[in-house]
Amino acid sequence: MKQTHVHNKTEIDMATLGFIGLGIMGTPMAGHLLAGGHTLYVHTRSKVPQALLDAGAKPCASNAEVAQKADIIFTMVPDTPDVQKVLFADDGVAQGLTPGKIVVDMSSIGPVETKDFARRINALGCEYLDAPVSGGEVGAKAASLTIMVGGKQEVFDKIEPLFKLMGKNITLVGDNGDGQTCKVANQIIVALNIQAVAEALLFASKAGADPAKVRQALMGGFAASRILEVHGERMVKRTFQPGFRINLHQKDLNLALSGAKQLGVALPNTAVAQQLMSACAANGMDGLDHSALCRAVELMSHHTIAPDA
Repeated sequence: MKQTHVHNKTEIDMATLGFIGLGIMGTPMAGHLLAGGHTLYVHTRSKVPQALLDAGAKPCASNAEVAQKADIIFTMVPDTPDVQKVLFADDGVAQGLTPGKIVVDMSSIGPVETKDFARRINALGCEYLDAPVSGGEVGAKAASLTIMVGGKQEVFDKIEPLFKLMGKNITLVGDNGDGQTCKVANQIIVALNIQAVAEALLFASKAGADPAKVRQALMGGFAASRILEVHGERMVKRTFQPGFRINLHQKDLNLALSGAKQLGVALPNTAVAQQLMSACAANGMDGLDHSALCRAVELMSHHTIAPDA
């Protein structure tokens, strides 16, 4: 039975929260939880941002301490080994858990490993959700993230009010691991769309058309997409400051390709997109926004979509 939002929020307000991983995405996400009136214990590899401390975040000396003090622990770190370390190192979350607590991993990591992590947390008498996100830094700041969740319905129902503080399109996809599978599928679609936009605008530019006006025209037709709107503009304006870095998207496409091998399916265009990102990384651009994938196509063509700013 679905509870009302007000009832849910009152119940959640009685719990204390933890957040581990305060990077480009994690910092604004943690900020939204604080703005929702919740007590928040935090830990991160670097320094806790002053803005979070000013908002009331309580720093902890270790991940285990966060788990000791919080009832619901969120993690948001770069890759599968990072999650494993955060959860199961000597000073990890598992060391601080007591039965009844909930771990919510919002990182983008391997589905197979996620199922194992969930089993290990469950064995401690605690619940686990995998809840990777899409929307990048913009979505994190605007609290408009898409959140893809794997886990039990009753656990999802309890955490949903907290998800609503960070995102808008929130879906329980299935069991543990299914949220991560959905995120890998998302990253395949995003990468191939970036590649398509890059090739289209490069073609238009080399043919002598104004790529900015071509993009504007295409936005009114069947080729319109969020990628064309946001990343197409980045390609034209040469604004590649990271919202989501190439090296992170590389990691996600590697998850897709390794998963495809395990499943025995072919993802030919995903492999091409991954190689284009590898070409960018080889040229020192792995820290740029993933829209900079266009640079690989430009290098091969000896032509840029627009002059560099």
